[in-house]
Amino acid sequence: MKKNFTLLAFLLCSVIGFTQIPVGYYSTATGSGYTLKTQLFNIINGHTDQGYAGLYVTYTTSDIDSYYENDGTMLDMYTENPTGPECAFTYGTNQDDGSGGTSECQKYNREHIIPQSVFSSATPMYSDAHFVVPSDKYINGQRGNDPFGRVNVASNTYTNGSKKGNNLNSGYSAGYSSVVFEPINEFKGDIARMFFYFATRYEDQVAGWSYVMFNGTSNQVFNNTFLNILITWHLNDPVSQREIDRNNAIYARQNNRNPFIDNPDYVCQIYPTQCATLSTESFVLENSISIYPNPAINNEITISSETELKSIVLYNINGQIIQEIKNPTRVDNSYKVNNLSSGFYLVQMASENGVATKKVIVN
Repeated sequence: MKKNFTLLAFLLCSVIGFTQIPVGYYSTATGSGYTLKTQLFNIINGHTDQGYAGLYVTYTTSDIDSYYENDGTMLDMYTENPTGPECAFTYGTNQDDGSGGTSECQKYNREHIIPQSVFSSATPMYSDAHFVVPSDKYINGQRGNDPFGRVNVASNTYTNGSKKGNNLNSGYSAGYSSVVFEPINEFKGDIARMFFYFATRYEDQVAGWSYVMFNGTSNQVFNNTFLNILITWHLNDPVSQREIDRNNAIYARQNNRNPFIDNPDYVCQIYPTQCATLSTESFVLENSISIYPNPAINNEITISSETELKSIVLYNINGQIIQEIKNPTRVDNSYKVNNLSSGFYLVQMASENGVATKKVIVN
């Protein structure tokens, strides 16, 4: 389906994120490291709890599809397919009533990105729309309490490409090999920023909660494996217009914001060591790749990479995906991309440990 928001977020996400932030909202967020995280906690703490039933009211402004089908249906990260057919949930009509949900596309309900069992279904966590999202009832149940991660071999794959299976215990996801749930690339950054919000908003409680993704502290919050996964997803999938609009809609209801949507740089200001390590991996990838000829000849380019690539995605100047190649065929350390129309493109190439983006012109 058509993707209406732009890849300019890749270059300008920090600027775009500030469009509707109240003047002075982050004026006390002046520190770095965990000091900054505590300052952000003090800013977003004490939000207005609209109640569990109130989530369905919030969703009618925060989770309407104005970006893909643009038809007013519910936007569900577990079933939304940016490039093909999908479920079409209508608010009120398909809401969970205790029946159905034995397969995809029957009912929608409320998904706690951090399972409610972690905090014993206590408020205000139970009904915090910043991390409790509308979702397909069946896939919500399939995910259960599984952590988010990077699936090696999928045991279950859902219609939009979301999947579950044992975590790939290597690269940036090394350190865990049990079952995880992996959303599609389109929403990995969204989910990561929900986790960073949760770790900040509930800084005064999170050390007492046990979850496989947590390390039992109130500062780092996440163990090293899942922190690396979340940071990588945050960096690889920049803030979208959809997230900005959702943040504004929830602020109107709850009176608090997700700082990591408003200012994505906060993540690496809080976790500089981990970001530096992951950025180094991307820097190495960036410098091991070349694209030629550039400008392209005969509507074809060759990507030469010393590192095996897991995906190649081409975006046009408006940020729309023109071509996406997963697990591309590699011949003598090279990949061919052809049938390109004339224009200017950004080519995003991802390996196991990093991501690189380069510009290409097709005459």
